[in-house]
Amino acid sequence: MTALSVSVNTGRPTSPRLLRWLLRLHRPALWGWAALVVVLAAALLWLGGPLTDASVAAWRQYYACGTGEACRYDQAAILRYKDVYNYTTWAVLVLPFVVAAWAGGSLIGREMESGTAQLAWTQGTSPTRWLTVKLAAPAALVTAGTTLIALLHRWAWSAGDGRIRTAKPWSSFETFYANGPVPVALALTGLAGGALIGLIAKRSLAALVGGLCFTAFAWSATQLAMPHLWPTATSVTSLRHNGPSGAGITTDSGLLTSGGDRIADPYCGSDLSLRCKDLYARLDAVSFYKDYHPESHFWPLQLMASGALLVLAALLTLAVFRLLKHRTAS
Repeated sequence: MTALSVSVNTGRPTSPRLLRWLLRLHRPALWGWAALVVVLAAALLWLGGPLTDASVAAWRQYYACGTGEACRYDQAAILRYKDVYNYTTWAVLVLPFVVAAWAGGSLIGREMESGTAQLAWTQGTSPTRWLTVKLAAPAALVTAGTTLIALLHRWAWSAGDGRIRTAKPWSSFETFYANGPVPVALALTGLAGGALIGLIAKRSLAALVGGLCFTAFAWSATQLAMPHLWPTATSVTSLRHNGPSGAGITTDSGLLTSGGDRIADPYCGSDLSLRCKDLYARLDAVSFYKDYHPESHFWPLQLMASGALLVLAALLTLAVFRLLKHRTAS
């Protein structure tokens, strides 16, 4: 791979000038990001305020209904809360993919493809300073925007938790990931990963697709690793129950034998059933067990997963600078 030859003029523009140039160049993306954050923040404020109050009132009407009579309650308010919650939650989870696509396709890929970056390097801007401004300013905006949205989402969810019967539990997939710092860390990882792919591909469309694929891979890896980043709690339950107990994120469950061995659960149910009692006797099973993460593990899991993503983002950023230095070596 041939290196680019860079001739640097003596009059170098300052970082504030580079920042103003960056903001002008990517003004549509800046306004689009601001609009996205404002709209999503407004939706979450609506969700955690009027929609939650209306849904709580509707459930009170439902509980007040007597037996044997027609029940009148505001079902539309309950359904509206549910729909808006689902839409806003998935919007929070999509934000990192938006960042990665823009970082690969526009922030780096398009400028490498059009030659804008090479032109800037010949006009008194060193490649390292160019890349520093290109990554630092978006990182600050991305961190501020996603942090605000994640905080508002947790506030909106907390407003309905325990008050709305159909509210999502903390351990549900979409709620767990949208309620903490993981979207912020994943967005920064997507920014760094998209920039690296944009520098490698030097084509906007290829970098856009590559940034999306990389972010999807990072998110999938996070989901697989997350339950194992913190020690689990274990619940042991009598066979008189229908199965193992313990509310949270389950990592493993089954039966315990009299010797302490773990075996698979045949999902028969309670040993109050003669058929199940005979089955458990043949298996030498004496109780159910479940390894799980209770609600008290929410923040340890979130912080461990976010820390791992931030380390990955730092490594990707280092790789971007090293690759740029190699590409522009004279």
